[in-house]
Amino acid sequence: MVDIAHQAAINPTSAKDAAMARALVPLTSIDPGQWRALAQRAVEPNGYYLPGWELAVSATARGRTDASALPACDGSSKRLIGLMPVIPLWRALNIPLPALVSAHPYGTLCSPLIDRDAQTEAATHLLQQARKAGAHALVLNDVSLDGAAMNSLKQVLNRDGLKPRVLSSYIRASLDATQDGETMLRDALGTKKLKELRRQRHRLEDHGPVVFEIARKPDEIRPALETFLQLEASGWKGKRGTALIQHAGDSTFIRRAVPALADTAQCEIITLRAGTTPVAAGIVLRHQDRAFFFKLGIDESFAKYSPGAQLTLDLTRHLCADPAIASADSTASADHPMINPIWRGRFAIGDVLIPLRRNDPVVALIHAALVGLNVAREAARRVVHRFRK
Repeated sequence: MVDIAHQAAINPTSAKDAAMARALVPLTSIDPGQWRALAQRAVEPNGYYLPGWELAVSATARGRTDASALPACDGSSKRLIGLMPVIPLWRALNIPLPALVSAHPYGTLCSPLIDRDAQTEAATHLLQQARKAGAHALVLNDVSLDGAAMNSLKQVLNRDGLKPRVLSSYIRASLDATQDGETMLRDALGTKKLKELRRQRHRLEDHGPVVFEIARKPDEIRPALETFLQLEASGWKGKRGTALIQHAGDSTFIRRAVPALADTAQCEIITLRAGTTPVAAGIVLRHQDRAFFFKLGIDESFAKYSPGAQLTLDLTRHLCADPAIASADSTASADHPMINPIWRGRFAIGDVLIPLRRNDPVVALIHAALVGLNVAREAARRVVHRFRK
């Protein structure tokens, strides 16, 4: 996938987007109670746009601070019925054109929150708010292309004679958690692969009893988070300088977000131990009936035992046994070598350009600029990949 979202907010705010920024609503001005209530009614779950998570991202996360909001309110009661965190295109991608880009919430899902009981009204108001801010287009990154939120927006766009343009897309792994866990794993991996993973687990037991732990309560989750952060930094992410703990803003964000979601039973940290030694850990968000596998950290000195896969097997059994969870989003990249063979569900994720006015020549300029930027970034990525081989 062409990754527009991960470049968001690297460039400083300039005078070119000052007027648009002044017209937008600060994300911090959204009432947290209304936000939480909307999240409970959202037509499509998105754990990364829960207030406890996105407010922490916007406060300190590196390259992702100071997001604004497009809110949609019910005309009579002023109840919040839609919310889309955004930043101006100039700030996101250094393109001086009047558009808004979905604020990247660290996790790779930016589907907006739309009230399931007022989908058309909410989608209409979100688009109207973008127009009032002076935007000619919206750029939604990492949205579920066939998800309920995108479908709500498409219906309103079709009504108004507008058509969204998919800039890029890929297929992502997901889990159908309504199945029996053991049956699902056997069907996905086959008897031979499961036997090999069991053999590796038995060998891991030579280092002590293998235990799968789940931390949910705030007093449990804080030490579990520190274990995760140390594991993540000990591996290849630490070598590349991309581990959360290596950047003050990122570490502050995650240490704020995880306990905040734990307070509302919307986050858990899973850990696999061999004896007293943690060999793998992951962060899992929960929103409505969906789980989101945010990040994974492993002790690479145990790599021959496949600790990441072992943890994912236990997570799969855990989610399938939980009647509150119907599905899980891997939030992983396309063709992820570890999780794709285990979680065999698939859905389309993409970046979408939404025009806000009919026959608008400015939208054509925005589209051309985004396509050109994506082509240049893909070429640079191929060069980097070639040198890393």
